[in-house]
Amino acid sequence: MLKKTLIAASLFQAVAFFSQQYGGMWIPTEINEKEMKSLGMKINATDIWSTQKPSIKDAVVQFNRGCTGEIISPKGLLLTNHHCGYSAIQSHSTVDNDLLSNGFWAKDNKGELTNPGMVVDFVTDIKDITKEILGNTTGLTDKELNKKIEENIDNYRKSQKLEDYQSILVRPMFAGNKYYAFTVETFKDIRLVGAPPQSIGKFGSDTDNWVWPRHTGDFSIFRVYANKNNKPADYSPDNIPFTPKHYLPISVKDIKENDFTFVFGFPGRTNEYLPSIAIEKIITDTNPARIEVRDIALKTLDEKMRADDATRIKYASKYASVANYWKKWIGETKGLKKSNAVAKKQQYENSLISKNPEIKNSLSEFNTLYNQQAPYALNNAYYTEILRNAETLTLANLFYGFVKSYEAGKADEKSVNSFKNRLSAFYKDYDGELDAKVTAKLLALYANKTQPEFLPKGFEQFKEVNQNLQILENWSRNSVISGRNSVNGATMYSDINKVFSNLPELVKTVKADPIFQTLTQMKETYLSKADDEFMTLQDKIDALQKKYLAQMMAADKDRKFFPDANSTLRVTYGKVKGSNPADAITYHYETTLDGVMEKYVPGDYEFDVPKKLIELYNAKDYGNYKNSAGKIPLAFTATNHTTGGNSGSPALDANGNLVGLNFDRQWEGTMSDINYDPRFSRNIMVQTKYILFIVDKFAGAKWLLDEMKIVK
Repeated sequence: MLKKTLIAASLFQAVAFFSQQYGGMWIPTEINEKEMKSLGMKINATDIWSTQKPSIKDAVVQFNRGCTGEIISPKGLLLTNHHCGYSAIQSHSTVDNDLLSNGFWAKDNKGELTNPGMVVDFVTDIKDITKEILGNTTGLTDKELNKKIEENIDNYRKSQKLEDYQSILVRPMFAGNKYYAFTVETFKDIRLVGAPPQSIGKFGSDTDNWVWPRHTGDFSIFRVYANKNNKPADYSPDNIPFTPKHYLPISVKDIKENDFTFVFGFPGRTNEYLPSIAIEKIITDTNPARIEVRDIALKTLDEKMRADDATRIKYASKYASVANYWKKWIGETKGLKKSNAVAKKQQYENSLISKNPEIKNSLSEFNTLYNQQAPYALNNAYYTEILRNAETLTLANLFYGFVKSYEAGKADEKSVNSFKNRLSAFYKDYDGELDAKVTAKLLALYANKTQPEFLPKGFEQFKEVNQNLQILENWSRNSVISGRNSVNGATMYSDINKVFSNLPELVKTVKADPIFQTLTQMKETYLSKADDEFMTLQDKIDALQKKYLAQMMAADKDRKFFPDANSTLRVTYGKVKGSNPADAITYHYETTLDGVMEKYVPGDYEFDVPKKLIELYNAKDYGNYKNSAGKIPLAFTATNHTTGGNSGSPALDANGNLVGLNFDRQWEGTMSDINYDPRFSRNIMVQTKYILFIVDKFAGAKWLLDEMKIVK
């Protein structure tokens, strides 16, 4: 009997992993209910998605167009990650009132902080509109096809009757083989309610980012407001807390290994169906280039941020954003190599060829195109990353567009005001002297790593870093673009309106600026020598990818395909699991507050711990939030297939109760954007027990818990 039980158990585990061998990010109208229930789900598909009754989808939002959030009370209380709310927390912080360091907890609704420009989006309907978009496009050439598709999308949107707070998003799926329409309702009055100090919400910072074991209380709390009719509206003091159709009950039950979980959210972008040659180029060319650029930028910023609090606050959000994908690409490259992703893809490609020999021609064409594109793609990687991370060049690039617009006679009052507003937001968190150092180092990298045929004339002068540091500091100190020099009697910092009071003089000054001239050289050389060929080849690759994916789906009839993530609403599911990412390394599925204290380094930027949390730990004052072992559970891992954009997504149990908040992936499994592998791919979630413990015992914000439905 025991033997049979063990065999059954092993088979169940094998089935669980087999069912996820390719991962899965499923459109919620097309989830595999049968498979989800076989893995342990106890609710029905209509409890997750329904337009006929309240369902879980009514509690899940896209948070500020980049993350996911969820409604956790009948009064519009919204939970998301600390790092998703980071820029909002930062915007309310000063050196004297540092909410990043100290945290923030409103005492009541009146104390909640407004966030101009912040939005949350509810998806209210999803429709497959492939026939409407592609039904009359047979036989069209690429340019004609794209034009007709755009026309059909426009006509479809115009045919829909919408309220002023609604919109229709039409998104291609399966490389353009299918199209879906998403009806979205946008709320614009979102207020900050609570956030732990970053010593909790960002504990471990960049060292622990993408890493397990993890001990980060990565959450923040906002509230959605509506007008008196419970409809979306611009901010008004007369607005009231939003009443949702559904909000998520919060479970404080113990989480156990092999428990079923599913994650509901807005994953950003994946590329699961790339050919092997594409993965090879990512490993050898583009990822190393991107990593190299960001490595230099981050090290330069970090040195100043650690030494100066004002710089730390000013650059905190930007640094975190840059570091996030820097480390992700490192882990992704490592994971692709470790999982033998290229060989794995080649094996799968051979199996497809055996079913349809014509696929061999597609793969041969891929090899030709990717090899032709390789030098242009490498130049693109260095160019785009340097313009993104050398902020002085970013500013110069913005001015490049403005100057072109002015000289073309298109700089009207509206466009000028829009440009000024954009600049003001940029200069708020920009340090010209610091970035002169970043720019100097990155220009040296570009001069040394760019192939001669793509290098602007005279750029050899930038190959020496130490020389660059002197040159760029001198340029920056005397530059209007950096904000360190004046034109029209003012700087960008002192009076931006005065700077723009005489446009001919401003344009003349900008065009004479060596920073502007250097950016112009870089940009125009890149555009003339690399960009056109890069994009032409990419268009051919994209068209072939559409054909290849259609061939793949037709040939592999036993495989259930899901569309790549593209920031649209998805469901992914799996099991609570630990992992064995390397030889002699085994990770438990769960961490506890004990681990915070083990990592504690007093006064450290990344591993300091608030005094009150230490006191609660020492007194074992855990309230109702300890587990059966008497510890405070903190985070856990599972096999859910997640990616960027899933930050803040609800992790739900078999009954649809909130058990965690997705905030990261295990470093060894970040390659899951390209090659999901159940052996290594783990998503990381902060447990609801820890969230409630912090809100209740640490913050003393019990009034928020009184709004929630807590399942014990």
